Amino acid sequence: MKLDLKLYRGYVNDEELVVFGHLFKSWAPDKYSIDKKGIKHAYAILHKFRIKPLENFEVKLKFRDLEVSTKTQEDGYFRFTIPYEEDLEPGWHEYEVTCKMYDFGMVEKGELLKPFPSKLGIISDIDDTFLISHSNSFFKKLYVMLSKNINKRKVFDDVVKHYRQLSKAGQDEAHSSNSFFFVSSSEWNLYDFISEFADLHDLPKAVIKLKKIKTGLRDFVKSGRGNHDHKFIKIKDIISFYPHIKYVLLGDDSQHDAYLYERICKTFPMNIKAVYIRQTKSKQNGKVQKVLANLETMNISTCYFRDSEKAIHHSEREHLI
Repeated sequence: MKLDLKLYRGYVNDEELVVFGHLFKSWAPDKYSIDKKGIKHAYAILHKFRIKPLENFEVKLKFRDLEVSTKTQEDGYFRFTIPYEEDLEPGWHEYEVTCKMYDFGMVEKGELLKPFPSKLGIISDIDDTFLISHSNSFFKKLYVMLSKNINKRKVFDDVVKHYRQLSKAGQDEAHSSNSFFFVSSSEWNLYDFISEFADLHDLPKAVIKLKKIKTGLRDFVKSGRGNHDHKFIKIKDIISFYPHIKYVLLGDDSQHDAYLYERICKTFPMNIKAVYIRQTKSKQNGKVQKVLANLETMNISTCYFRDSEKAIHHSEREHLI
């Protein structure tokens, strides 16, 4: 048995720094990896939902001259929300978290984002927005998740092209980019899977925000389902943290993205530039059409699309890219 310290991409503005992660017991041989196939891959995915969180353990953050400690919560989650007003160059910066369990300690390194100066931020859902997941079919979604590792999973045609164009929109310098945030109803258990999939397909590097971690196999069959209010809270937190940016929201019609984004637009009437909803069935959803029509009356540009090529043309017409 060993500790497993999971760090996620954090973020910082001119006043505050946010870093978060999980601590739990781990049995290393069962870990998920990209080279596992067949039953070994299925077992590794299932094992992700059999974790044992460690509550009330001390973890210590080190970032440049900053050192601060906190303790894990009931589900092993920890979050550092720290006042931070030091000068920091835009881009990705490395931080370090350490913890000690009895006589055993460990150190992990993570990254946090200081956004480049921009007028655009992009918040995207994951399943059936860029990752083909078959969320409309409960059994097919589970089958695909268990039978196909990330190198066998697919993105929609032209979605990477669209995202990369949004990433570079309005940026003059080669190394700078607009900030991306992936917010999903998938659980933190699947963070590695999602992060590696995005890297494999050369999607823009993003801060990833997921749903409360699950700790049992029963929870696996409910993965990505249930209440989606956590997405509203996470998106609200992002926009509140960077309030001077105009945002593009991307989702799909397989669940509740359109209604969620409508709430966001009503809450932040000056912050949302455009809303994109991917069509996942053969016909467009009438209720989704009404939501998008309502957003248009709020001077928010919308696009209900089946193929990303249509979304790209819309972004060009709206001078987003």
